[in-house]
Amino acid sequence: MPDYPAPVRQLIDALKKLPGVGPRSAERLALFIMQSEPRLAEDLASAIRSARGGIKNCSRCGSYTATDPCEICASSRRDKGLICVVERAADILRIEKTSQFGGVYHALMGKIAPLDGVGPEQLRIEDLVKRVQAEHPREVIIALGGDAQSEATTHHLIEVLKPLGVSITRIASGIPVGSGLEYADELTLGRAIAGRRPL
Repeated sequence: MPDYPAPVRQLIDALKKLPGVGPRSAERLALFIMQSEPRLAEDLASAIRSARGGIKNCSRCGSYTATDPCEICASSRRDKGLICVVERAADILRIEKTSQFGGVYHALMGKIAPLDGVGPEQLRIEDLVKRVQAEHPREVIIALGGDAQSEATTHHLIEVLKPLGVSITRIASGIPVGSGLEYADELTLGRAIAGRRPL
């Protein structure tokens, strides 16, 4: 059975490495690129090179940025007394899209995962401790997920931050909007009840 030429197979293999792109989707994308105007492939390659070459992590918070410090850290309108701790730079963008937070961020660049060889020393936890000691924020908000690794990371953060006298809070977790109780697991439902607030 004939196969695609080697360059097309290489493109399919490269696309399969993207998250959420399986073999069939990779093949469809590759064929779409091959059948499109040559300009599309050039623009796509140029955009990838530009993003990889021109974007870095902010030395202060870890967010994706073209300048250092990033716009959020450099802004005089942000509340520097509120530091929101997230797992990755992409989480900063997710929170920013809500327009509900006016403070600054600190991306840990991962979470504690002993089975994967990731301990506290591989994360930006020491940077966070130094930042809290230097800036004296009034509150550190932990905005990590609810899986076991995030829980371990949260407990470690509490251990190292509590002695610094800073107020530590955690984002609420609960039932997604538009979902019923029958779709919530026990942990999520328990947190929703424990994290209830007055109306």
